[in-house]
Amino acid sequence: MLAEATTTELTKVENPQGLRENQIVAKQGGTIAGNARKDIKKRTGRPVITPQNARQLNETVVEMIEEVAATVDTGKEEL
Repeated sequence: MLAEATTTELTKVENPQGLRENQIVAKQGGTIAGNARKDIKKRTGRPVITPQNARQLNETVVEMIEEVAATVDTGKEEL
């Protein structure tokens, strides 16, 4: 969820055009969220992703991938 929110904010600031630029911004958002997850675990000694919330995370990721795939399949270039 943090990756999605971060990517949304980056998109507002960077205004990417086309699929490739949107992919770059999405990668940046994921990297920022991943770093935050690692920092939280380092500080607390406890993982952010647990078996209890992994299913929800997996469902979110699958939905995001399916949305991108549908966009590519329809020939749309912008996300």
